[in-house]
Amino acid sequence: MVLRIFGWSIGVTIVSVIVAYLYGGWQALFLVLILGILEVSLSFDNAVINATVLRRMSEFWQKIFLTIGIIIAVFGMRLLFPLVIVWAASGLGPVAAIDLALNPPADGAATFPDGSKSYETLLTDAHPQIAAFGGMFLLMLFLGFIFEDREITWLSWLEKPLAKIGRLDQLSVVVASIILVLTAEFLAEDDKISTVMVAGVLGMVTYIAVNGLGELFHIEEEGEEGADAVEGATASSGGPTQLAKATGKAGFFLFLYLEVLDASFSFDGVIGAFAITADPIIIALGLGFIGAMFVRSITVFLVRKGTLSDYVYLEHGAHWAIGALAIILMVSIGVHINEIITGLVGVFFIGAAFISSVMRNRKLEAKGTDTHVHV
Repeated sequence: MVLRIFGWSIGVTIVSVIVAYLYGGWQALFLVLILGILEVSLSFDNAVINATVLRRMSEFWQKIFLTIGIIIAVFGMRLLFPLVIVWAASGLGPVAAIDLALNPPADGAATFPDGSKSYETLLTDAHPQIAAFGGMFLLMLFLGFIFEDREITWLSWLEKPLAKIGRLDQLSVVVASIILVLTAEFLAEDDKISTVMVAGVLGMVTYIAVNGLGELFHIEEEGEEGADAVEGATASSGGPTQLAKATGKAGFFLFLYLEVLDASFSFDGVIGAFAITADPIIIALGLGFIGAMFVRSITVFLVRKGTLSDYVYLEHGAHWAIGALAIILMVSIGVHINEIITGLVGVFFIGAAFISSVMRNRKLEAKGTDTHVHV
């Protein structure tokens, strides 16, 4: 099963490495591998969150996410998105933006001899609004999780009190709004305050709209079809009732939600890649074809193996990692934060959650209790 799930990613990696060598020799090959590793390390928590959503989707929408979704992830976010940002920021046409990306100033300078800004500089200048949008989207996701009452908690001493406080209506929006205002006031440059505010509000609105529509249609379709499906599943298995898989409009909005989520996660990787290279071809090969493919494969592996049901704290660890990433994105509007720190934060929370899950399972096994959580 491992080879079947990761086979495409391995194959794409081999092809990408060959293309990189033909494009720029050993240096390009090395940079592509580094970027691929960077993307996977930064996005492992993304894979865990993707898996929590993907297991709610029907097989059809899972395939859509793994086919059309990967095209959007590779070409949309890792190649076209930076070009669109530069196009909008510079006022250049799309062809001129591509030419600017493929022909940087000599010796890695930030500007050309005529004083015009390089592709890398234009994209870096757009970091505050990118970080505000992505940071607020991820922050809303994190707050929605920790303010929800759950039967299983990981950091119980903190998660249980937060769940009680979360009974206040729209608390996530209030907290996120306060953080956005403080960020714009104290971290953003004076000429970027309004831009950061607008981008942050758009991030919040996008999360509320996409997540809300997905939940709305999921509930409607369960009301129409779920009763018979659940009854049949219970009767045939004799086990716990299983939630109906999201199909139709619910599946579409979950797919849309996953794509926006993936985009929010990819912002830091795309920006961080420019610390390594400004070449859009190398970035697309490393972040997109290698990194994004492996993130998709890890997501599928987690779903197929039922890893989130066996190691129940992984979802909690991923959400705490998302919260940390959201804060890092917001802080990075005014303070540079090394990409290594961003990656290690996610690894720390996921690793700690995995260890806690293993310890929980051993305790339950010693008592003769089933460690698997049915979802």
